[in-house]
Amino acid sequence: MTASAASDYAVPAEIPATSPESDAFSTDLKRRGFSFVGSTIIYAHMQAVGMVNDHLVGCFRYPETQQLE
Repeated sequence: MTASAASDYAVPAEIPATSPESDAFSTDLKRRGFSFVGSTIIYAHMQAVGMVNDHLVGCFRYPETQQLE
């Protein structure tokens, strides 16, 4: 999934815990000396700041998020 990418997830179990982007982000931060920056934590950060759109299809906000692309 790319940054700001929308999803078509129907159930929470479909939402991934990491992505190739979060893996790379995590690896780079670790290389720079940061700790406690695993891929899952970075993916959660990416969700929180809007880099990843993981709204479920049934979410009342889903139609609005589709217009943001």
